[in-house]
Amino acid sequence: MATREKRLAQFDGNGAPSPDQCVEVLCEDHSGTYQLPFACRFIDGRWRNETTGGAVEANVIGWRMPREKQPGVA
Repeated sequence: MATREKRLAQFDGNGAPSPDQCVEVLCEDHSGTYQLPFACRFIDGRWRNETTGGAVEANVIGWRMPREKQPGVA
C-alpha cells in the first residue's frame, strides 16, 4: 500500500482547478487515501462528478490533470 505522502506527491495540483478543467482527485478517509473512479470538476467551491454533476461527498486532499491511458493497460 502506498504511503499518504507518496500518493499526495502524485496529485500535484496547486490551488483549485478552473471549473472548465476535468481532473482526477485523491480523497482520504479513516481507512486511508483513494482515487475516485470518475473525473471531477471544482465548481463554486464544491467538487462535482463530471458525468452526473452530483456533489462529491468525500474529503478531497489532492488533484491532478488526467493521465494518459497506456494501450493495453486497464
